[in-house]
Amino acid sequence: MLALALLAVVLVFTVAAPHRWPEAVAAVPAAVLTVAVGALSPAQAWEQVRELGPTVGFLAAVLVLAHLADVHGVFRWVGALLAGGARGQPRRLLSLVFVAASLTTAVLSLDATVVLLTPAVLATTLRLRVPARPHVYATAHLANSASLLLPVSNLTNLLAFSASGLSFLGFAALMALPWLVVVALELVLFRLFFAADLRPRPALELPVEPAPTPRLALVVLALTLVGFAVSGLVGVGPGWVAAVGAAVLAVPALANRSTSAPRLVREAAPLFCLFVLALGVVVGGVTAGGLGELVGELVPEHPTLLALLGTAVLAAVAANVVNNLPATLLLLAVLGTTADPGLVLAVLLGVNIGPNLTYVGSLATLLWRRVLRSRGVAPSLRTFTVLGLLTVPLTLPAAVLALWLGLQLR
Repeated sequence: MLALALLAVVLVFTVAAPHRWPEAVAAVPAAVLTVAVGALSPAQAWEQVRELGPTVGFLAAVLVLAHLADVHGVFRWVGALLAGGARGQPRRLLSLVFVAASLTTAVLSLDATVVLLTPAVLATTLRLRVPARPHVYATAHLANSASLLLPVSNLTNLLAFSASGLSFLGFAALMALPWLVVVALELVLFRLFFAADLRPRPALELPVEPAPTPRLALVVLALTLVGFAVSGLVGVGPGWVAAVGAAVLAVPALANRSTSAPRLVREAAPLFCLFVLALGVVVGGVTAGGLGELVGELVPEHPTLLALLGTAVLAAVAANVVNNLPATLLLLAVLGTTADPGLVLAVLLGVNIGPNLTYVGSLATLLWRRVLRSRGVAPSLRTFTVLGLLTVPLTLPAAVLALWLGLQLR
């Protein structure tokens, strides 16, 4: 009960973000108390930290890589492409935003979509004088649901990837069809939900300033993605690949003073990384305290279609109750190291798609809300919730079916 209370305190603090204090302010003391009261032994706590270490290291490297891509003008270039390709039409712009957000999330992680692409999309809607709602809500949804494709797309993916025993390419092969199905279905549903905002409009001759193509950054990002795919074959962790890509982009950025070494350290989000490690210890205490056994009774052992669906729904519910990161840690601990990869990926479907129901389901959604508010745009809780009630009950079963089909063909 005490471990659950500590987890609740950490989650409430994370959602409320009093005085914009970092999440680690609550998580680290909670982790210390988890060990101090005996909910987890020091050896068990260290094992949690050790297992999460490579995943957190990769997260830091990808955050720096995304920052350097922005410094090199990747997102200014993407914004110019969106503005030029839309030709002033909201419906066309929404399709382009879906493509940009899906690819950005898959390659650079959902944090890049929320922090870097969302402002570029908002600026594009203002430049073209089209309603911003469909396009900025698309970046929020796709930061979650379009993060299914690659192990590097989301912190939850990295955790599931480690537990699945799959190779990078094997993971991507199984998640490609669910990813395509979810993105396509969301686009259809967005067009229906935002039909009034997406009505065709008279063509306007609006000047669109071209942005130079960031060739170096695009080449480095492409090579980094290839490196992710082959890293497992040569026994190199993906974190090292991301670090090398970041280092290549950092050299010219530091030389021309478009960034600085202290800025790169801040972009690595060391306090957030510390929060993830501490959260892992707290969730470990909750799991060891009996909740793991209770949840374990609800988790099936074999990846039948109904079992996959039940697992995904359970994960989606857990994500909206305790946030998707602790839900992932809890469910993967319950499944154990010998779980069928299909069940692990079903958990991932639930914790990535399910958070589109509520603000608290994903840290990325909370960050998206802060990004918009800092630019004078207040997202509507009612719109977000109604849109989630429309999309999640349709996209989650569709993704599960696509995963089941992929497992049959494996």
